[in-house]
Amino acid sequence: MVTKTDFLVIGGGIIGISVARELIKTFPDTKITLIEKENDCGLHASGRNSGVLHAGFYYTGDSLKARFTKDGNKALTNYCEEKKIKINKCGKLVVAKNENDLLLLDELLKRGKTNGVSLNKVSEEEAKCIEPRAKTYQRALFSPTTSTVSPQEVLKAMKHDALSEGVKILSGIKYVKRVKNNILTSDGIFDAGYIINAAGLYADVIAHDFGFSKQYKILPFKGLYLYSNEPIGSIRTNIYPVPDLRNPFLGVHFTITVDGNVKIGPTAIPAFWREQYNFFDNFNLFEFVDIVNREIDLFMFSKFDFKKLAIEEIQKYSKLKMVQLAFMLASDVQEKHYKTWGRSGIRAQLVNLKEKKLEMDFVIEGNEKSLHILNAVSPGFTCAIPFAKHVCDKINNLLKGVKN
Repeated sequence: MVTKTDFLVIGGGIIGISVARELIKTFPDTKITLIEKENDCGLHASGRNSGVLHAGFYYTGDSLKARFTKDGNKALTNYCEEKKIKINKCGKLVVAKNENDLLLLDELLKRGKTNGVSLNKVSEEEAKCIEPRAKTYQRALFSPTTSTVSPQEVLKAMKHDALSEGVKILSGIKYVKRVKNNILTSDGIFDAGYIINAAGLYADVIAHDFGFSKQYKILPFKGLYLYSNEPIGSIRTNIYPVPDLRNPFLGVHFTITVDGNVKIGPTAIPAFWREQYNFFDNFNLFEFVDIVNREIDLFMFSKFDFKKLAIEEIQKYSKLKMVQLAFMLASDVQEKHYKTWGRSGIRAQLVNLKEKKLEMDFVIEGNEKSLHILNAVSPGFTCAIPFAKHVCDKINNLLKGVKN
């Protein structure tokens, strides 16, 4: 069976759904089809997301992340309000532990100003007025536009909107390979005028079939959160440490969920295959060998000290270690309150094989036949709406180039 469509989107996470919705606006009167290998959309990174709507002050002004996070925060906040989706506008404190962190706070403040993000420099006393349990050295930063939502509720609403707008969503259909100008799937062949690869953990694999992602491969990192059993409201705002700006991870922090519960995390533990959520779940021998070899290579030759990162992150399988790290950010943090792990998520982190480094920004490659979203990691959830418009503008320009 051959199914014809003008545009085929591979991957039903928030990026794939947002791109499909934007395609309808950009190319009206065309047929848009989205395929998702699972039985429903958003069962991987998008649905396992922390739910934080980031403000956009971590990223350098020349990055796509800086370009889209502020607008994405506003767009997704407006979307949730319009759809009556619950949102917790709890804000975020970024706290310092020593003198060196103060210099990094200044850098974040500078980035926030460059990116047009609302960000307030607060004293130690002012930080404690915002959150009495917060610990900081001399001063902190407060982000009033950081908030939290339920990723599952957002995805449910977006999928409903996509269907009502005319996107055809086919679940339980897995991409197999490219066959000349067609796509072979687990449910037949698709003859697509244009292909958009938003496959998350498998985006690089699909891109290779089209001649892209030649110097990149995805390295999976497992994210775990540890939930508190303290009463709702025991901590009122997200509390983050000053991050190591040399890598894309933000460190263990306090996240206040949309319902007011507290969780600490996430980890960034190197996984041994792409969907290794728990122990031997979804074990894939080929992926195991490939990823372990890549990790050994980074262990020996990376430019960002992968060895140190891996050792530090593996220690976070210990609840005690997680609590100790959280204790540096807030007072009265006790191990007895942190007994329950949440669902794990896997970050589809792109590695530049040539330069032996983790890619810090979104990465997109494509031509007049296909476009591949290779590194839509955090804050990809926050950026989804304006990022999708950027993707569709890029496709439009590529197609115009062919016609001209």
